[in-house]
Amino acid sequence: MSLFISIIGILLLIGVAWLMSNDKKNINYKAIGIMLAVQLVIAWFMLNTSIGKVVLQDVIDVFNKVLSFGNDGIAFVFGGLSKQGLFFVNVLMMIIFVSALLSILTYTRILPLAIKYIGGAVAKITGLPKIESFVAVNSMVFGDTTAILSVKSQLHKLSANRLFVVCTSSLVAVSCSILGAYMQMIPAKYVLIALPINVFSGLILSSIVFPVQAGEDDEIDVKEMVQEKSLFEAIGNGALDGGRVALIVGAMLITYIGLLSMVNYVFSHTIGMSFQDLLGYVFAPIAYIMGIPTSEMVKAGSVMGTKVAANEFVAMLDFMKMIPHMSAKTVAVVSAFLVSFANFSSIGIIIGTVKAINGEKASMLAKVGLKVLLVATMGSVLTGTIVGLFM
Repeated sequence: MSLFISIIGILLLIGVAWLMSNDKKNINYKAIGIMLAVQLVIAWFMLNTSIGKVVLQDVIDVFNKVLSFGNDGIAFVFGGLSKQGLFFVNVLMMIIFVSALLSILTYTRILPLAIKYIGGAVAKITGLPKIESFVAVNSMVFGDTTAILSVKSQLHKLSANRLFVVCTSSLVAVSCSILGAYMQMIPAKYVLIALPINVFSGLILSSIVFPVQAGEDDEIDVKEMVQEKSLFEAIGNGALDGGRVALIVGAMLITYIGLLSMVNYVFSHTIGMSFQDLLGYVFAPIAYIMGIPTSEMVKAGSVMGTKVAANEFVAMLDFMKMIPHMSAKTVAVVSAFLVSFANFSSIGIIIGTVKAINGEKASMLAKVGLKVLLVATMGSVLTGTIVGLFM
């Protein structure tokens, strides 16, 4: 029954996107079908085959080994504090180390070339333009703002539909620089599975709502992704960028958790339930169509609503406490849903990034800002539902 509901949920998401479409005649149904099939194959292979499980575990082991090196640096700086499980020390400081590693891989052209050719492969397989495919893949590694900045020279050429697809698909993704933080809060395997599936979730739904033509294409220049002149400059800039991200995340958490606590207090003393409890009931129907058991859909909905209203870190901190008491399927579905930047604060960041490049395009994007967030959230729902199909 749960499997049937999940399939209905996927069809419902695609149906809602179709109803929202501004150009139904030009929807690339072939591309949609191909991308959906690729998502299903990835989830099935990683979760339901012995080879896939071994590959996934090997990747997790590599990530854990890399993170252990970062822990050595954290232990040196913070001493005994690193053994006390402090969120700021153990989770946020890891962002600095991973960001520096990404900067090294970028400087050596390893990541830019990989992203260019993977994005090109996605474009050939699906028939979508290279820019959209490139940004979607790039977002999986560097996050939304960096992915958009990497195509800033092409931004002025993008039509309203193409701009919508670029920004929405980037919002469904996350940055690899914070994967280490995620993996310390929710099961690592669902973080890694959600990454590639998110690429296609964003493209599927955004290209239905705002269709783009296969003929609309541009060349990608990886040089725009490499800013540093030396390896040591790359390491330094990567570490400093990671430090800024860690401080921003910490500041946002202090703010959002404090505000949620205040709002919860007000709601509890006025309507008899917390704001997050209310979000649970609002998002419960969505949790249900994702295949989450009815006995857990309100709690799951609360976490999902918190993620959209605040951010994924706040939601993960809440979800960490629930994981031991939740079914395996709910843990898988909600974990996959949480691995994205689709929330109210991120849409403001996206518009600000585009405005810094092209004010006219930013005004165009601002008019559909809420729709971008809605479709990006639907993309997260699609990712979580697909992962749940194989649990």
